[in-house]
Amino acid sequence: MNTGYALGQLQRGLAASLNHPDPAVRARAAAKVDRWRNVLEGMVTGTLTVGSRTPVEGVPAWVTLEVVHGGFATGHLLAGGPLQPHEQERLASLPPAPEGVTERSRLNAWSLGDDGQRDLSAALRSGCYRVQLPEEGALLTVTWLLGHGEAERALELLEKLAPLTDRLRFYPVPDARPLSAGAVVRLQPLSDAVEQLEAVRLRPQIAKMNETLRIWNGLYDRAVSLFLETVKGETPHLATTENGALVRRLDGQPQAHGGWPCQNWPAGWREQAQGLLEEYQDKRQLNSRSGKPEHPKANFARLRGFLEQCVKDPRSLTGWDVGAIRKILASYVTRHGAPGSEKLRRLREAQARMAARPTNKELADVLTDRLRRLPGDEGLSSMELVEAPVSAAESAKAKITQGSPMPPSLVAKAERSLEAPIEQLVERGVIASGEVLATVLPQITSQVGAAGIEDPDLRRLYAALYAAFRRRRSLLLLGLQHQVRFEELPWVEAMRPFRKNELGARGLARQTLEQVCALAITSFPQVILPNKLLQELSALSKTADLKLAWIEELAADIFMGTFSMKFLSAAQQAARLLRGTLYERYYAIPTDRILQLDDREQKWGKDTAPGFVALCTERAGAKEGWSVARNGTILEQAQILTTHNLATVFDGLGLRETLRPALPYLAKQCFRWVVRQQVMKVDGWKAQLQMVKNTAYAWRQMVFFLSFLDRPAQEEFLGGARDLFLQQDETFTRRFEPAMAGLEWACAGKVFDASGRAGPKGQARRFLGWSDGKHWLFE
Repeated sequence: MNTGYALGQLQRGLAASLNHPDPAVRARAAAKVDRWRNVLEGMVTGTLTVGSRTPVEGVPAWVTLEVVHGGFATGHLLAGGPLQPHEQERLASLPPAPEGVTERSRLNAWSLGDDGQRDLSAALRSGCYRVQLPEEGALLTVTWLLGHGEAERALELLEKLAPLTDRLRFYPVPDARPLSAGAVVRLQPLSDAVEQLEAVRLRPQIAKMNETLRIWNGLYDRAVSLFLETVKGETPHLATTENGALVRRLDGQPQAHGGWPCQNWPAGWREQAQGLLEEYQDKRQLNSRSGKPEHPKANFARLRGFLEQCVKDPRSLTGWDVGAIRKILASYVTRHGAPGSEKLRRLREAQARMAARPTNKELADVLTDRLRRLPGDEGLSSMELVEAPVSAAESAKAKITQGSPMPPSLVAKAERSLEAPIEQLVERGVIASGEVLATVLPQITSQVGAAGIEDPDLRRLYAALYAAFRRRRSLLLLGLQHQVRFEELPWVEAMRPFRKNELGARGLARQTLEQVCALAITSFPQVILPNKLLQELSALSKTADLKLAWIEELAADIFMGTFSMKFLSAAQQAARLLRGTLYERYYAIPTDRILQLDDREQKWGKDTAPGFVALCTERAGAKEGWSVARNGTILEQAQILTTHNLATVFDGLGLRETLRPALPYLAKQCFRWVVRQQVMKVDGWKAQLQMVKNTAYAWRQMVFFLSFLDRPAQEEFLGGARDLFLQQDETFTRRFEPAMAGLEWACAGKVFDASGRAGPKGQARRFLGWSDGKHWLFE
């Protein structure tokens, strides 16, 4: 594993930390730089082994590591690091420690003493604790074991923890409120929503506009009024035609009519002018967002200059100066109306209403005040508090208009903290992808996994541990290694005898599994099930006692040319399910050959499927050698043969009939998404390749859904798809026509040739995402 990727991340972080205009972004980038510097130092010195389950030297696999993008460990242990406030508070109450004893050792030792055990026992019974990291539940487990006559098991657990008690916190975070459990989830706690609302800034353009409307326009009006008082004759104005167009002289300049300024000087005029100039300077000291009042070519700035000259000595004005003033006044009156006129009054009233509207920043501050009154680590039970307009009390405090509505952009930030059933959050758009669904699912699956534990205190602790464990970031792993499993945590393993996988728990797990799979596929039919979600589905399958082959998406840049046996099992299940269907025909699935594969080979201590690898390599037409593109073509063939979990859901989980009514809709959604992505302007070749890959995956999902429709339903789909296709611009239709023709060809019962082409002159093509060379869509 070379250091190129880490160096690239470090360079991007450095650039952002030095050059980004937003201080908050610079601060986050600086933190990112520190993390990637740790990664590089560890790789160079050998203290980090990238690609291993135990990348940090001397640290067991179950310890929670700080992991950055791409799965690289930094070497930091998340349960270590600086003391937290609750730790500092506890240390303040303890006697001084002997020399050489770390603060964490003292706190872990105190937790195992009489006082600490009383506190932990009370916390277990009440649920008044929080487990932010899995390690923080270890001593709670010890306490439960000791309280239930399992001293030997508790001592075995302590022996495993002992080497790290000087560095890690194995005790929970105290909290005044008990843990709650239920069938609702939230995307983030309220504290995150408050932080996001606090980050809302007033847009510079809005700030400049409001400053002009609220301050400078009024002063400009008064300056014009002062000079109009000096006019002898008719108010200056520009000549216009009947339809309002300006009448211009031969040199192109507009014609000014009316009297001339600086002819009369009313009593007190100079004092008024001086007062206006002083007021401008005072206000300019406090309001400098807009640069227009100071622009030398702007009429307001020019008029102030003439005003200063008149205050000092009106006789110093030249004829050109008076003409310039007359032209400014004429332009102003023609455009806005004379001071005191109905036209100017209506204009300034409309601008005042606009300026009086609360800005997003002002409304964000109001909403922040509302949410701060609620516990930061909880969520919202409803959106009433968020969506309510500005109250009278809020109006008085914030100096904004009562009854002002909360803008949708701010409501959306708070809505991420709404606690509701998963289905409702998907419907509201809060959960907008399978990846997001995976982040909230542990809040449900933690309860499912704990259902087999009779003791309520242990059941609550197990659920809290599971939710904390699922927040761990995955490591980059090589050689068919698997991520650390929940059961590998020593304190979770110590709970195993007390967790009964009874019929009720299995039934609940299966029901949850079916609901989540159906929700993911019907809500996001165009995307493959993401790896993070597959982890949860795998855990639910295990609890439900179902042996299902869930297939993760493998990274092409670290693919080592080997598939585990579950890939072959998934492919054989798919082959049986799809025999004789459109999917088999479109992708030329060698069903009999797949079903006859039964060889296996040991690699890295794992059973692998060499025959399946050979089949995928052959179908990809992959040449000898190594490249990311070559790997990608092989991995795509594996996804095609296994259907990347669709066959597992439809056949293994038995959801085929449940999802059948939705199949026409799912296929249409996939097609529409493909068209939207393909017509979108995408810059950069990497982004273009990603777009083609993702749309090809969505196309494959669409073909799978169509495979379970009868011929009339397929024809109805093709008619609608062709209509939508022809509504797009010619550049797209010409480029994508081979894929459309290929789908229609296969739906008609015909097959492609060995190169994936069909029809006259091979104009119809099978649509795949990866290509070892230039993709035909870019030719």
